[in-house]
Amino acid sequence: MKFADLGLSDELLKAVSDAGYEEPTAIQAEAIPTVLMMRDLIGIAQTGTGKTASFVLPMIDVLANGRRRALMPRSLILEPTRELAAQVAENFEKYGANHDLKMALLIGGVQMGDQIKALNDGVDVLIATPGRLMDLFERGKILLNGCDLLVIDEADRMLDMGFIPDIEFICEKLPTPRQTLLFSATMPGPIANLAKKFLSNPKRIEVSRAASTNDNITAFKIPVKTREKRETLRWLLRNDLVETAIIFANRKTTVREVNKSLQSHGFASGEIHGDMDQSSRIAELNRFKSGEINILVASDVAARGLDVKGVSHVFNFDTPWHPDDYVHRIGRTGRAGNLGRAFTFVSDEDAEAMANVEKLTGNPVAVFGKKDVRVELPKAKAKAEPKAQAKAEPEQQREAEPAEEEAPRKARRERPERKASEERKPREDRPARQRDRQDDEPVPAGEWNGPQPSFLGVSAI
Repeated sequence: MKFADLGLSDELLKAVSDAGYEEPTAIQAEAIPTVLMMRDLIGIAQTGTGKTASFVLPMIDVLANGRRRALMPRSLILEPTRELAAQVAENFEKYGANHDLKMALLIGGVQMGDQIKALNDGVDVLIATPGRLMDLFERGKILLNGCDLLVIDEADRMLDMGFIPDIEFICEKLPTPRQTLLFSATMPGPIANLAKKFLSNPKRIEVSRAASTNDNITAFKIPVKTREKRETLRWLLRNDLVETAIIFANRKTTVREVNKSLQSHGFASGEIHGDMDQSSRIAELNRFKSGEINILVASDVAARGLDVKGVSHVFNFDTPWHPDDYVHRIGRTGRAGNLGRAFTFVSDEDAEAMANVEKLTGNPVAVFGKKDVRVELPKAKAKAEPKAQAKAEPEQQREAEPAEEEAPRKARRERPERKASEERKPREDRPARQRDRQDDEPVPAGEWNGPQPSFLGVSAI
């Protein structure tokens, strides 16, 4: 099936083609015709399946005809986070390039002045987070009785963040009848009740089992002690063919500590969490998207909606407290048909949370082992000879060392002091130590010759 088979306008098809897309995803193929027919819709799809375009594209054609009025947006899209709202706005700009539609973005962390001015000029599409929308509504800066199309995106995340009362209040201020679209990756009871209350005879589209993970993602869990998490993370970042990675932690303090640790070990990393202002968060995301940094340490503020091309890995430094967040975290990789790998560190205190994740997804997460390592591990050395023989022939039991190291310590202490005027020999003229010669030998591409992490159980005899 092609986008041309879905009933979209020629102008919109051109914008889609210019963006490099030809075939719709499963959710897009089913949702777009339904939205164009002006029906209410419940869309259940795992993250990374093209949910955003499934409502943005038909909305552009639905809103192509109509007149804007001051303070009265014609359509409303509710998003749980600033990042998601900004991403949807980018989609409208990209796909609406050939249409005369005006859009406003209402999010916290930025000045209200420009937002109020845009509302006064009239907008076709209002993209907002519930908090900022409620603030402007209570100030009398926005009227909702002209909004004929409502989209509630990431509804289950709205539930987690406590926005359901705000959404109910907003829905009651909107005109009836209207068209309402509700999208969610999971469908817990409160969301089902919300849909039953505010949607009229909706078509239900479910392109994958609720709370399932993407088949393009290979997921592992790693039992690890809390104090060994950082070392394990560094080993994987160096040895699992990581291109770009997002590392999730449960606490903002952990995000800062992990990022600082990675930077001290030479990794190009950045961080994003709720304590940062909006401009700083956007700047850090842009650094990640541009490739200036290839590792982003994040709290769950970034778990949903971040659509960055080519994220090869996701690391759960902490097992998420809420099992739903696991699905959304690892969904940052394996997007748009690409393959991805996800690792979850499971300490003793994370065992219950990991069990809840496996219960939700219905599948056990594989334990990472030697067979899953992407570099060639060194073979265990031959066992040492008996101690008695070692005492008799000590030179055969240790690696060869330079003559200077074999000299008795007493003799070295009795060496005459070098005159101050005597020049030190150049480094290249001095005898090379055995370990230096070993380090200088070439290592085959992709082979790891460093220390092995304890979780792999590699013998170090």
